[in-house]
Amino acid sequence: MTGLERFGGFTTVVDGRHPSVERLARELSRGRGALGVIRACFEWVRDRIPHTVDHDLDPVTCSASEVLREGTGFCYAKSHLLAALLRANGVPTGFVYQRLTLDTRGTRFCLHGLNAVWLAAFGWYRLDPRGNRADLRAEFDPPHEVLPYAWRVKGERLFPEIRWEPLPLVVDALRRHRTRAALEANLPDASTLDQFSSGVVFARRVETLERPRTR
Repeated sequence: MTGLERFGGFTTVVDGRHPSVERLARELSRGRGALGVIRACFEWVRDRIPHTVDHDLDPVTCSASEVLREGTGFCYAKSHLLAALLRANGVPTGFVYQRLTLDTRGTRFCLHGLNAVWLAAFGWYRLDPRGNRADLRAEFDPPHEVLPYAWRVKGERLFPEIRWEPLPLVVDALRRHRTRAALEANLPDASTLDQFSSGVVFARRVETLERPRTR
């Protein structure tokens, strides 16, 4: 597969052919046009799947079907579910990563996972289903991207790559550490994604977000 075709495929992580994922994808698409389907899938994952840390939950999930079964996920796993739902509805969907600081001094960092969808009228559009809080807001408002995290501290960045499959080190971390505490102590990090050249097909320009940066 080449080009956009790669962004519609399924894997063991993006398991859009799992019966539970297929069923939900059909429900969310019923009676909606293309943009309505994207909005419905995005808002469902953002609002209906509690972020594991925000809600002090314990299971660590990875695949889309696991997220549905356990009803929770870190940002990475929620992006896997959103990709599976959208691809099941024929929407080309990829994976994007940010590097964020874990402290105010910028001495500890981790990766944050989000998605990008292909919109015929706008091209690649990033959206983040991690879940809103009082201090974090993500919306689907094309062509304007409304992402919860800006990058202001040295070492932080939004990587321009749009990948058709999740980063291997992210999947490995989710598979290796099966409790919230274990994963929080070993969050995946990378200062560059150059070493993960496979799985990258597109990249888009990174704009600066003019909003306060709150972790």
